[in-house]
Amino acid sequence: MESVFKIENVNLFYGNKQALKNINLDLYKNQVTAFIGPSGCGKSTLLRCLNRMNDLIEGCKVEGSILYENQNISQMNTLELRRKVGMVFQNPNPFPMSIFDNIAYGPRCQGIKKKETLKNIVVESLKKAALYDEVKDRLKESAMGLSGGQQQRLCIARCIAMQPDVILMDEPTSALDPIATLKIEELIHELKKDYTIIIVTHNMQQATRVSDYTAFFMLGEVIECDKTMDLFSQPKNKKTEDYITGRFG
Repeated sequence: MESVFKIENVNLFYGNKQALKNINLDLYKNQVTAFIGPSGCGKSTLLRCLNRMNDLIEGCKVEGSILYENQNISQMNTLELRRKVGMVFQNPNPFPMSIFDNIAYGPRCQGIKKKETLKNIVVESLKKAALYDEVKDRLKESAMGLSGGQQQRLCIARCIAMQPDVILMDEPTSALDPIATLKIEELIHELKKDYTIIIVTHNMQQATRVSDYTAFFMLGEVIECDKTMDLFSQPKNKKTEDYITGRFG
């Protein structure tokens, strides 16, 4: 299977505090990989490494290499990297503008000005995010009027509009109710046909429902990574077994 990301011997420090320890991991194309583990174990930190969001944190130092399609991301232009590796955050964060303008914002920044082209991008992105039918008559209305679940799908559509290869999701349903959560999970199944998805989740049931691979983190280390069904049914490491059976965490 083709690796999109190859993470080799990665250590990360915030000042003197080591947050990631010797991470080695392959993330595969058109697969959903879930990062699970207790709070503060390094899941989101590693996720943010993949599009160099940690560059924005003062005193953050990364050792080792992260290859994206065989290119070291430390040598890539960050804007280009973040276009290819989009991100959806924990809390929906629509811009205070219309639904249409939220999605057209990125393409406009890329220099796309033609109205017809922008309209096609907006419609296509909303359809891929399973939101178009709900908002097609409200495109000029403020995105702030959408429900939480709709706002999160809008953020996914905004990410899709940039035509990324990879979508990073940092606990994308933790602020949503069960019905909105189910819609996002169904959407993830659809999206993996076209995108590689890496999702951080606290919810182990969610990991089993949406992911093909699962990596279990603890205290900044990857304890075990395997196909999701194998990791949950036959964990190889005692720490993994203790975590998924609820003995700690």
